[in-house]
Amino acid sequence: MSSFMEDTDHSPADGNSLAHVSQCLGTLGKPAFLEPFFDLLRSMTIAQIMVFSYSENHAQCLLSRNFIEGGIGKRLAADYLDDWFLQDPLYTRIMALDEGRFETCRLKDVLPDVSDEYRRRFFADPDIEDKTTFLAVGRHRLAISFYWQERCDTSPELRNIAARLVQLHFDALAPSSEPPALQVLSAREREICLGMLAGKKAELIGHELGIKPTSVATYRQRAYEKLGINSRGELFAICRD
Repeated sequence: MSSFMEDTDHSPADGNSLAHVSQCLGTLGKPAFLEPFFDLLRSMTIAQIMVFSYSENHAQCLLSRNFIEGGIGKRLAADYLDDWFLQDPLYTRIMALDEGRFETCRLKDVLPDVSDEYRRRFFADPDIEDKTTFLAVGRHRLAISFYWQERCDTSPELRNIAARLVQLHFDALAPSSEPPALQVLSAREREICLGMLAGKKAELIGHELGIKPTSVATYRQRAYEKLGINSRGELFAICRD
């Protein structure tokens, strides 16, 4: 794995990135938030974002998205929720934070506290160059992680803004009995995923919604892209309670 890079103070891309921020602010708490937010992350050369919420001995994936060809860590969210989060030093740290706190954690500060197997599974094997995690405690206890596979020239201030946008977005979402990860989807994409989670096949989902099985497949693919997953198994993994 490559050596970890230090923050730089300025980036010529920051001005372009800031152009997306006002669009994000206007769509907080709505499915339309994702498009400008993902544009913001791409302009920041982020390879992946993962957002988890925590309660006592429990974690949920709210958002997982890859931005590079082939993706990185396609199995990371599922593995992390399979009780690996209990070995994450950040889990203990965020559970101890008071409401209203917002902290930044660099990968280099976390690695000394993880096991060799945890390091291999979540960092070495997917060849992650660097990671910055923001711990935010508001309506939810969130860990918002940005990953890179190359040098990151985005300013720390812009990373803070992006993480704050995530916190504001999930705090603004209306309470729902549906899996939190699906709240970033359109209504139709969400219906397709809920049908799959209920064990229904494409033909039955299409019949119930009055659309063709091919349309079900199209909406399913769009949902997978937004969720950063590639299979029904990964959908079940990130949506399990």
